[in-house]
Amino acid sequence: MAKDYVARDPRTGLPIATGRQQRKKGTKKQVTGPWQECSRKDILALANGEIPQLEIDWGGRRYTLPREDGIRGLGRLKGVWADRAHACLLNALESDEPSIRIAALEVLPVVGEQRSDELFDWLSVLLDDDDETVRKAASQCLEDSAPTFPSGIDSSLAQELRSPLQVRSEPAWRGLKGLTETWPEVACDHIDELLLVDDVMLRRKASKLLRNIVQRAGAMGWDLISWALNDADPDVRRNASATLASLSKKEPRIAIMLTERAILDADAKVRNNALKAIRSMDTDDSRARTLIMNGTRHKNIEVRRSCIEMLPMLLVEDKLRLIATELLQTETDSELKKMLNEYTFDASIEGTEAQKNTFLAPALPVPALEREVAQAQGQAVGLEPAPLGMPSQLESKDDLSQDP
Repeated sequence: MAKDYVARDPRTGLPIATGRQQRKKGTKKQVTGPWQECSRKDILALANGEIPQLEIDWGGRRYTLPREDGIRGLGRLKGVWADRAHACLLNALESDEPSIRIAALEVLPVVGEQRSDELFDWLSVLLDDDDETVRKAASQCLEDSAPTFPSGIDSSLAQELRSPLQVRSEPAWRGLKGLTETWPEVACDHIDELLLVDDVMLRRKASKLLRNIVQRAGAMGWDLISWALNDADPDVRRNASATLASLSKKEPRIAIMLTERAILDADAKVRNNALKAIRSMDTDDSRARTLIMNGTRHKNIEVRRSCIEMLPMLLVEDKLRLIATELLQTETDSELKKMLNEYTFDASIEGTEAQKNTFLAPALPVPALEREVAQAQGQAVGLEPAPLGMPSQLESKDDLSQDP
């Protein structure tokens, strides 16, 4: 029972962070093929080139496996076989044949989970291989390895992210995105460096990844969002402000501080994202209420409109009429004036007769027993007329007085 217990915030119901959560590393899945039917000795012999080829039955068909398939099967060699698989893979990465180097790159992330010595040094070398197909395989290997081996590919990833060639940079950016899910703190280091470069396209791409780390990276992520909100490029600020609504659900105090800055931004989309964040905040928070109240006097009409629309959620009727009356003295937009006039309208005083009657307290219902007694005596109940044919209580008294 103790392991199943989750501490939760009594106000929000969200789990309380009580420590560093165990993070599951992304694992490269072994690619299946006919080599799955081979023994470990045959795989190792084929991968080393000790035998030129190997015939095997797989899935009801007969296959002749070349050395490349033996290298791809090295991912099956684990435990006591891991050292031999690692040594064999290093030899394959040094091969003069491009097809052998490509096969080695395909299985490198799997073998690296058992032993990774020197493997990522070779990966950095093959990223600049003379053969185009090998370079492409190396870029794919970098993408697959990034979520699992952040330290091994750190310098290679930083270099490929800045490559002017899209065929090399795009796999690196996909690898960085995967890294935000497994090691967000390491991803923050890369994003931090990218937000400082002069190339605006790199800063824009980096700012798009802020939404991936806003819930995972903690204080490091908040600093990056704050930095991006000060960027000279409006697209970078837009991407950063788009994370505020999500941040307000996890860290409302930090979100309010950043929203106070974004609401004053010169870009309309940044202000709109700030308004979305305000709408998702807890309006019982005093700082959030102050932020909304200040927004009702903002120089931008859209900000004023959004904040004025939120006033009924913050204030009781009497306070709402008072604030609306004050805002009417400085408001210049006709539509907002109409909205504020509706807030100042008191139907119980200024409304029609029917509207005023809705505020009157209804009469208490007559109990069923008293209703029966009154009807038996010929008396009316409320506005109902007295029952026909029934003598009233006054008539019965006169009849008694006339008796001898």
